[in-house]
Amino acid sequence: MAHITCSNCGNEISKEAPACPQCGHTNKKIGQLTVGSILIGLIVGVGLIWWVSGSWRFSGGGLGLEPHASKEMQRTENRLAADAIAQYEIAKRRGYPIQMCKQAGLVSAAYLQAKDEPNYQRWKKIEQDECSRADIPK
Repeated sequence: MAHITCSNCGNEISKEAPACPQCGHTNKKIGQLTVGSILIGLIVGVGLIWWVSGSWRFSGGGLGLEPHASKEMQRTENRLAADAIAQYEIAKRRGYPIQMCKQAGLVSAAYLQAKDEPNYQRWKKIEQDECSRADIPK
């Protein structure tokens, strides 16, 4: 068992003793937290809560994962629309009316998913035109 010196009378006492048996002075080492340990505990606790809540990432002026995820989702949806347009252009070069109708429909669906109303309306019109050329009612 470890011993310490009483800060009041200098008597050697047990580290776990609540008070000095000779003078009765309280042993402040028991249960005493230093300012440093409290500060470190707070920093670790706040960091843990921040990390667990998913708000540990700064992104584009916003704090948290939501703005970052939203931007990434929009970027992905825009890429999907661009890929659908590329597929439409391939079908158009090959000159297959049914494929052109189908691909134009996929482009309009991609813009609908991306919540891009102007492009959705534009491609919906192209889809209707292509499908009517292919004698497919829409």
